Amino acid sequence: MHDILLVEDDEMIREATRLTLEGHGYRVRTAADGVRGLALFRERRPDVAVLDIMLPGLNGVSLAGRIREESGVPVLLISARNDPVDVVMGLEAGADDYVTKPFDGPVLVARIRSLLRRAAPVAAPSRPEEPPVELLRFGDLRFCPVSLAVRRNDKLLSLTTTELKLLKEFTTSPGTVFTRDLLLERVWDYAWSGDTRVVDVHVQRLRAKIGRERIETVRGFGYKLRV
Repeated sequence: MHDILLVEDDEMIREATRLTLEGHGYRVRTAADGVRGLALFRERRPDVAVLDIMLPGLNGVSLAGRIREESGVPVLLISARNDPVDVVMGLEAGADDYVTKPFDGPVLVARIRSLLRRAAPVAAPSRPEEPPVELLRFGDLRFCPVSLAVRRNDKLLSLTTTELKLLKEFTTSPGTVFTRDLLLERVWDYAWSGDTRVVDVHVQRLRAKIGRERIETVRGFGYKLRV
């Protein structure tokens, strides 16, 4: 059973969401403000954190940033505000996904399941009897497709699950242009029904770690890994 942290100040929405998630087999812990939400997160690390943006004490964007500083736990922001600026701000703070209110319960559950799939291990370590795995090399970048270790100038990088999955997609076909829709389907496990900037933000975060010149923007199409 997966643990979900739900931080929502509207009591009616909080309880309705809790019942929906528990009805799908999740164990849910709730908080009505950001300060209590951070305390609950630290007490027992959940598998996914679902945060409203407009929270008293510590807003959802700030709370997402605090969680990301301490953990790679997937974060899903919910808000009645769907302005692209708000979406980008939340994603840049460290959130993995963004859902606008009002939302259907099955949609929220599907998004949470997607986050859990992405957070699951994506590769098993090689067995001792297997031959050594060849590292993929792209300039100063080294990527092991089995251990998922990423090094730049021999320095081990710390990437989130989403960033690793993005990099894994790029390295499977270096030089190939990936559209935003294709990356959403392969990395996020669903067709994004709104703003595709979720891809842009995570690509920018990946660029900041592996080198901005390593991933090229192909205007009007998407992104490709430079070889």
